[in-house]
Amino acid sequence: MKDLENIPALMADIGQRAKAAAYTLATASAARKALALTTAADAVWSRRAAIIAANQQDIAFAQEKGLSSPMIDRLMLNEDRIQGMVDALRAVAAQDDPVGTVLDAWDRPSGLRIERVRTPLGVIGVIYESRPNVTADAGALCLKSGNAVILRGGSESLHSAQAIHACLVEGLRAADLPEDAVQLVPTRDRAAVQELLAMVDYVDVIVPRGGKGLVGLVQREARVPVFAHLEGIVHIYIDKSADRKKAVDVVLNAKTRRTSVCGAAECLLIHEDIADTIGKDVLELLALGGVEIHAEAGLPGPENMTTATDADWGREYLDAIIAAKKVSGINDAIAHIRKYHSAHTDCIITEDDAAVAQFFAELDSAILMHNASTQFADGGEFGMGGEIGISTGKMHARGPVGAAQLTSFKYLVRGDGTVRG
Repeated sequence: MKDLENIPALMADIGQRAKAAAYTLATASAARKALALTTAADAVWSRRAAIIAANQQDIAFAQEKGLSSPMIDRLMLNEDRIQGMVDALRAVAAQDDPVGTVLDAWDRPSGLRIERVRTPLGVIGVIYESRPNVTADAGALCLKSGNAVILRGGSESLHSAQAIHACLVEGLRAADLPEDAVQLVPTRDRAAVQELLAMVDYVDVIVPRGGKGLVGLVQREARVPVFAHLEGIVHIYIDKSADRKKAVDVVLNAKTRRTSVCGAAECLLIHEDIADTIGKDVLELLALGGVEIHAEAGLPGPENMTTATDADWGREYLDAIIAAKKVSGINDAIAHIRKYHSAHTDCIITEDDAAVAQFFAELDSAILMHNASTQFADGGEFGMGGEIGISTGKMHARGPVGAAQLTSFKYLVRGDGTVRG
């Protein structure tokens, strides 16, 4: 039985066991990793009633803590969401194994044959809030990429995470892989997070997945390298040449499909030439859909719009609220996005190819979209099976972080008694 009172000893033990498991995983066959994931998927589905019951405990705890409705929505599991977890586990299992993939190869005049091949990072620490499905996604992607993982979920999702983690362990056991390859920190004590951030001897990278507060804490205090996953301050710019139906369909889906995800649209920029037509139609339909609109003064739209303040620009609502503003053109839109976005996802709605080219070239967001809902900003929708998160940094991994992004590379150099002159 683990000593949950002695947090430094607890975390050191978890780290040591993860490090040992990582050596085994690095050479595990693709077939064994796939078996572990498909078995875990079967276990999640067969135990769905128990997972939902555990989740209800977490929801009650979250409500007692006074968590917001969007946070509780992120926390909540039902059969549809559990089916999504199962599908993601199976999709990751079916992907090509990234480990050992030859990225490049060349011969040198010296007689050397050089290959650059994918290799696991080692041990990954994942710190996340609310969404218990991250337990399955992160565990699956780390396993697929040959990495051991230490999962530290939010205090409000502990019971759900434990129930899902048990399914992952069942998969590891069935594939004769070390159970320590996927470990869940078994305590709500925040001291465990501080220990994890400083485990330079055992952990190779930290992935924070949560709000601005969590990511900021990790970036400030981690001694281990970090993949930054900042908030999703997502903009949609409706250009003067936008198609009305596409604008309506894309904006409504981007805002209302799920308001609590990081790919939900938070700010709408409308070209002044279509503010009285397409722009007004879109805003009126958003209002009819139950969205609260914080609009700059004078923007045409429904009567019940709230006047926006400076605090509305660059804000992640994660709720049925959107900011809206009129812009003079694409240059004005790009300037606003550069000032207020989080480099997550931004979208242009237009039929003008030149405008698309400018938008794509002049913005540095991890994901840029044209005539497509920003709710597609998701590893599963990108064909990655799942994701650990959307990395908004510019080093190593960027955008959805799937299995391939959780690898590095090494050089394999072959000679035949070759010496350097």
